[in-house]
Amino acid sequence: MQSFYNFVSGPLVWVAFAVFLGGSIWRIWSLLSLTAKKDTYVTEYWSWKHAFRSIAHWIIPFRSMNSRMEPVMSIVTFVFHICLVLVPLFTLGHIVLLEESVLGWSWPTLPDYVADIAAILVLVGCVYFAWRRLSLPQVKFVTTASDFVILAIVAAPFLTGVLAYHQIGGALLVTTLHILAGELMLVCIPFTRLAHMLYFVYTRGYTASEFGAVRHVKDW
Repeated sequence: MQSFYNFVSGPLVWVAFAVFLGGSIWRIWSLLSLTAKKDTYVTEYWSWKHAFRSIAHWIIPFRSMNSRMEPVMSIVTFVFHICLVLVPLFTLGHIVLLEESVLGWSWPTLPDYVADIAAILVLVGCVYFAWRRLSLPQVKFVTTASDFVILAIVAAPFLTGVLAYHQIGGALLVTTLHILAGELMLVCIPFTRLAHMLYFVYTRGYTASEFGAVRHVKDW
């Protein structure tokens, strides 16, 4: 198990990062190429003013009409995404691993209990999204098995992280599974619907520019 842990926490990390970076570059390039072919005028009506204004409205809770129509969904989504970003980037254990690696990077971290609570909130969000897909007819209608697979991929690193933090299960086993789950999620980002985190700014700006600069209406 120790040798497998060394492999997972060593060479496999670099493989995961390489796939993530390469896949992300490919995904963004593909999106830009497709847009250029379908809409050759996008660069002409692109407006940073409308793009940033739209992004601000969509990422701040209850600024857009949709978020006001579904307040619970908006709150859960907002908290979920904040915690989803904070935990991987500001957990002490992650920073220590980076600092001890050849990168030598480090930055301030969250208190352990705050990171633990944030990880649990991500899990609560995953449960809520799964319940919503199973319970609401309008959401269930467009739900496929892949949606639950993606939720499982997102939940796995946080679940194993919580188990490792609370020392539930074998420490080495759970830590190894935690690293594996994190690497799996990293690799899946460019090739699944998780890729929306890569091009959210572009797609939102593209839509906002069309609505604001061309149609002269708000897109929220």
